[in-house]
Amino acid sequence: MSEERRKLLIVEDDPGLQSQLRWCFADFEVLVAEDRESALTQLRRHEPPVVLQDLGLPPDAEGVSEGLATLEEVLTLAPATKVIVVTGHGDQENAVRSVGLGAYDFYQKPVDTDILQLIVDRAYQIHELEEENQRLLRQQSTSPLDGIVAASKKMLDVCRIIEKVAPTSATTLLMGESGTGKELLARALHSLSPRAGESFVAINCAAIPENLLESELFGYERGAFTGALKQTPGKVEVASGGTLFLDELGDMPIALQAKLLRFLQERVVERIGGREEIPVDVRVVCATNQDLATAIAEGRFREDLYYRISEITINIPPLREREGGRLILARTLLAKYANQHGRVLRGFTHDAQSAIQAYAWPGNVRELENKIKGAVIMAEGKQVTAADLGLPHEADGPELNLREVRGEAESRAVERALVYASGNISQAAKLLGITRPTLYDLMEKYSISADR
Repeated sequence: MSEERRKLLIVEDDPGLQSQLRWCFADFEVLVAEDRESALTQLRRHEPPVVLQDLGLPPDAEGVSEGLATLEEVLTLAPATKVIVVTGHGDQENAVRSVGLGAYDFYQKPVDTDILQLIVDRAYQIHELEEENQRLLRQQSTSPLDGIVAASKKMLDVCRIIEKVAPTSATTLLMGESGTGKELLARALHSLSPRAGESFVAINCAAIPENLLESELFGYERGAFTGALKQTPGKVEVASGGTLFLDELGDMPIALQAKLLRFLQERVVERIGGREEIPVDVRVVCATNQDLATAIAEGRFREDLYYRISEITINIPPLREREGGRLILARTLLAKYANQHGRVLRGFTHDAQSAIQAYAWPGNVRELENKIKGAVIMAEGKQVTAADLGLPHEADGPELNLREVRGEAESRAVERALVYASGNISQAAKLLGITRPTLYDLMEKYSISADR
């Protein structure tokens, strides 16, 4: 879509407004329809990703029945299309009805071209991201990173690191809160490595009692202890040739950490009750949700082991820090579970989208996944609501004050530039790509001083 002019269908019967909108979207390939029949014809012929539609269409130009019927048919014919409904000033009720039927957004007359362009551009971005995620979901596991929805810059950076590290044999430490997808990334490391054809063996160090963890890791000989009826290799041996994933390593008992350190240094294991040193060729990936620096200071984790397991450290951002990624991930999960349960759901209502963006997600991706699984089962309408998700929400929907958002972004950019430039006005202006007088104006506007 970046190489061709973006297609935009405008459904409007007023010739004057048609001309205004054509001018407003001169960079687009604008398609125009005056009624329901011509709108559906254009939709079938050109498949525009975004539709800008008036509700007052002939033969009910003074009402909304024909506009709402057109909206329903458009979404039935092309469910992925982003329809932005244009309503009369103060017509909040029909705007809400339109969103309930599946419209992506609404805009109230009179037309402000800057705001309308922003809404349309955002609709295109969302459509492109959804199309890309749908393409990835349709692939039959051809890429180890398919299951990871990296719509935010932080997660894209994580995926790039995974791709660089995977072909090596470096011991890797994944650090992140519970539910951020550490095991999924560990499997991606394995699948992208030369060991992909061998075993991926995972063990949760926090889920196994302390007295059993050593035998699980290193195995035991027959008669080593009561109940040891036969020789049993440990998970380290089983993973030989492949990848060993030690999850929640921060919970490993301190005594066992010394044995793990020896294995990492020597790459040999001794089964419990045995004397033979068994060489093991295995890639080790570790994960923890704990602050290991604190654990080391408190004597709960060995410092020498930390340096051994952290040849490469990858910090996984929590869901609340994945700006722009929460809604994309939510839509991807919704499509996945709706398909599993045979439900036809057209995305999220405005209150659900606002709730997803505003909620802190202490349980991260795992919590989001569980919420959406439940919502797919409980949803009674064509869209998932905040109530279906069990999330608190504001009745008035999201606060999207463009002036405030621009101001906050501008202020942060000025402050960062001044920090990078150590208060040097000329250098900061150069970093921002503006003149010195403009920078002084912005500093005065936001009460920012160069030595702050």
